[in-house]
Amino acid sequence: MSKQLNSEQRYEIYLGLTRKWTKKSIAHEIGVSPSTVTREIKRNSNKYGQYVHTVAQQKCESRRHSTLGNHRKSELLWWRIEQMIKEDDWSPRQISGVLAKEGVHICAQTIYNHVHADTTGELAKHMPHELRYRRREKKQRITKAPSIPNRTSIHDRPAEADGKRFGDWEMDLIVDSYKHCILTLVERSTNMLLMEKLPHGRKSVPIAKVVTRLLMPYRQTIKTITTDNGPEFAAHEMITKGLRMKGKEDVTVYFTDAYSSWQKGCIENTNKLIRKYIPKGANFARYSDEKVKKIQYKLNRRPREKLHFDTPLFCFSKYFY
Repeated sequence: MSKQLNSEQRYEIYLGLTRKWTKKSIAHEIGVSPSTVTREIKRNSNKYGQYVHTVAQQKCESRRHSTLGNHRKSELLWWRIEQMIKEDDWSPRQISGVLAKEGVHICAQTIYNHVHADTTGELAKHMPHELRYRRREKKQRITKAPSIPNRTSIHDRPAEADGKRFGDWEMDLIVDSYKHCILTLVERSTNMLLMEKLPHGRKSVPIAKVVTRLLMPYRQTIKTITTDNGPEFAAHEMITKGLRMKGKEDVTVYFTDAYSSWQKGCIENTNKLIRKYIPKGANFARYSDEKVKKIQYKLNRRPREKLHFDTPLFCFSKYFY
């Protein structure tokens, strides 16, 4: 059973810090774990980052007096959280982050606990991967792509294309058992998604034309495109030519190593989110173009932790408006 630190222990922490003791030594001196000392210093230091025992004690007592009951959340808040899960398919981390920006503090683990406590299983269905995860051992294999002429390896991609700058894209296909395809494109820094059904299946030339058309409004900002070694992207030179602008360096399509999906992890993760709405085994013919666009719109309005819980649509739009 954990105990709160008292004023004497806080004074010992203060003395230890002034003597430049390690946190481990301080913890041993007052009979607690080093992590307790670390949390105490982080939580109760003043606005200048300095730990003063009197200030720390005041902050602790202030929180204690302002705490009501046992921190139970209102039914209205839980209703709102459940709506975010059921209607928007937001993860607990996304919900926690968005609510924090509104001044409502609830940790992601508390929401996960609420989901696990739901005996109907309805909330779990809307969780990422439905709370099921698998780990597979990865094997390095030799890249062979004889059907892709003038292929440029990802190892030749500029170091600046690390996913932080704007203008680096990834592309992929989602394919069903009936050879229907959906093209997906993601801007790596903002997670902005573009997707479209392909009436011509996996034919490389029509795919190149669709890619060019979808990216044409943004071609002035595009720097690189990364994809895998599927023969459907063999017409990559058509994409480079279609996006060419006078006075601007050509947009090169880079290809990952074989069986190295992690090298284009942004779009792989996005495709997993899409599978929430278009599950494996589904016939894409049953999904209209309008339905596909609604899925795109919904995912682009989903807050992301990497964007400080802003949405891809908001962050992407800042570069054009």
